[in-house]
Amino acid sequence: MNKKTMTAAVAALFALSACQNEKENKFEIGVDHVGLLQHTTPLGELDAVYSGDSLVRDSATPGFGSTDPRVKVYEKGGKHLLTLTPGSDSLKTIENINIHDPRFRTKKGISLNSTFKDIRDNYTIKKLVTFRNNVVVFIKESDVYFTIDRKELPENLRYNPNIQIEAVQIPDAARIKYMMVGWE
Repeated sequence: MNKKTMTAAVAALFALSACQNEKENKFEIGVDHVGLLQHTTPLGELDAVYSGDSLVRDSATPGFGSTDPRVKVYEKGGKHLLTLTPGSDSLKTIENINIHDPRFRTKKGISLNSTFKDIRDNYTIKKLVTFRNNVVVFIKESDVYFTIDRKELPENLRYNPNIQIEAVQIPDAARIKYMMVGWE
């Protein structure tokens, strides 16, 4: 193989690797990012960040305390990826992200297709907050939090909204209903 062919092959490998890394990173949830969205990304830059996707601004129902509407991110082809809720600060960044696509995964592999056992085995549970229909699981290592439907719990825990649920009471097989990221 001559020098030009070798150089072209190496360049092609780097380009392929960069494309693969971008594809993988598009769905990675890290400490300060969800896919291509950074913790500090201003609302005004969303069109650039999601230039290959579609954004729908929900002007009919702005978030509580915010004059900016939620933004829904759809992949070309119509798959709902994320719902972004802006914060009320003057910098106009994203405060909350609802993840709709199971391809989004934490660095430890947790996604919407995971179970409570997966969460417990990979993270330290910071606290559980019990609501009428759900239990929200907060973890120490990340801004990611998970909602588990009370229908996933044993029958004796499903119907009493005053019962405080503990981690040991949640079945290993309980599925994740919602996966969200809260940035302050």
